[in-house]
Amino acid sequence: MHGLSKNANASYNVAKSKSSKAYVLPEYAFVPPPEIKSGEVKKYPVVIVGAGLSGLTLACKLAHLGVPAVLLDEDNTVGVKGASSRGICYTQQSLEIFARLGIYERIAAKGVAWQIGRTFAGDDEVFSFDLRERSHFSSSCQPPFINIQQFYIEMYLIERIVELNQQTPLIDLRWCNKVSGFLQNEEEATLQVQTPAGNYSLQASHVIDASGSHTPFHDWVGASMDSKRGDDRWCIADVRFKHTPPTERHTWIEAPFNDNRAVWQHLMGDDVWRIDYQMAPDADPAYVSREDVVRERLAKQFGAEVECDIVWVGPYAYKSQCLHRLHHGRVFFMGDTAKVVSPFGARGGNTGIADADNLAWKLASVLRGQAAPVLLNSYNQERLQAAQRNVQVTNRTARFLRAPDGMERVFRAASIGLAKEHAFAKSLINTGRMAEANRYDMSDVCDADGGFMVQNAVIHYNAEQSGSLCDLLQWANGRLLLLVFGELSRKDMAKLQSLSTLAAVNVVQVVHKKRAQATEHVIDPHKTLRRACHAEKAQWALLRPDAYLAAKGKSLNGQLVKALATALGLH
Repeated sequence: MHGLSKNANASYNVAKSKSSKAYVLPEYAFVPPPEIKSGEVKKYPVVIVGAGLSGLTLACKLAHLGVPAVLLDEDNTVGVKGASSRGICYTQQSLEIFARLGIYERIAAKGVAWQIGRTFAGDDEVFSFDLRERSHFSSSCQPPFINIQQFYIEMYLIERIVELNQQTPLIDLRWCNKVSGFLQNEEEATLQVQTPAGNYSLQASHVIDASGSHTPFHDWVGASMDSKRGDDRWCIADVRFKHTPPTERHTWIEAPFNDNRAVWQHLMGDDVWRIDYQMAPDADPAYVSREDVVRERLAKQFGAEVECDIVWVGPYAYKSQCLHRLHHGRVFFMGDTAKVVSPFGARGGNTGIADADNLAWKLASVLRGQAAPVLLNSYNQERLQAAQRNVQVTNRTARFLRAPDGMERVFRAASIGLAKEHAFAKSLINTGRMAEANRYDMSDVCDADGGFMVQNAVIHYNAEQSGSLCDLLQWANGRLLLLVFGELSRKDMAKLQSLSTLAAVNVVQVVHKKRAQATEHVIDPHKTLRRACHAEKAQWALLRPDAYLAAKGKSLNGQLVKALATALGLH
């Protein structure tokens, strides 16, 4: 495959040394595409534009599902050259997706897991949480969050794609390939591409744009959007301390060491701390990110004797943006091309990862002939709901952190004052509602009881061997997964066997004790999986390849057949 001549192990050298003061990102080899030499315009089932979080997640998932794709990126590295750690907080949903892709263990080994957060106003703690105490996070094998620099995630995805290509070459990674033109019709899309070795064209049945918020595809397809730019200013400092602070996630809504403005403090991989300082709206970006100014800020926070290396410093401002539609003809938008959110609650990169997981199985099902093409319409329906919700939630946080004059500022001041004294007011403090898997309240391919992600609960195969829901989803390999709870009659067993041969579904029986039946079964001794499916009173639960519940029911009747057809867009 093209673009795979780079040694996959080279990425482990990035920021490995604790004595290093700066990030050093790997570079991947440019290989001239075959179209330049042949002059032929080839057609591919899927072309992905942009090798960031969402584009690489999609490519990796398609490789797992046996779908060939070309991935074009105008750069030749991960992240952004010379830039910061960028996204750092990865949600339980993303970690479960990465577990199914085969890179979770690498992330867990490099990153920092956490579940407790504390928020302060001055010296007073005004809000705290333990995410493991919340039902949305309590049943999974993965922790609520892991902090790790974004470029590591991207490198691990590339490594995994290389590993999968060594088994079956499916993903063509093309570095230094910039899309410069685009046309589409009812049959295909045509892309013009610029490279160091010359220009060429290629065609695609489906184009997925994951190239970022400044993509030209918005103009090329006539996409419309809602967009708003705030005047809030921040300065990031990635710092390695000689004597490290406590590893909990701390935020200050009013930090006395930062002119009573907000501060975020997170530990990431390689013992590097991400500290975000809210600046004055009229702050000069060049001045606030000077190293001597940052050191003065650090000394105010940690004391004049603080010893540290500054790994990276940079200013940023944020905006919110959301397309009105995520699907235009043969083009799908995901990640930052679909929406841009304020950086509160880890709702940016994580939703791009979920975009990719949502679209990947649908593309694979349609291309395999297991689902109707109309299934692809549900990507826009479901992920647009998620995008709009995340924009709304993060905009509320932004307004709380820098409340405008009037009632909002009065409300903020009152909330902080009350939270210092009264427990009931602590939930009013809004420094970012932590991201969790979005529910699809409106979906043509889920019934009224479905549309939520099922956590990666532990299961058992026998007394000695355990696994998880992710194992079952991997076993299903892009097909629907039907969990049938409890005992089965001979008649029911015959029904299920016939269903598995007729529909794109894998069937597994879930029992509470070991059984000698010949059917495929797993043991759920504490009913953790059944509760995760909200199926305590149901006989079966139908799960999609992205771990979302499509439907559940009390008997193996026509309702199940209808649910199978609906989930595949065959209704």
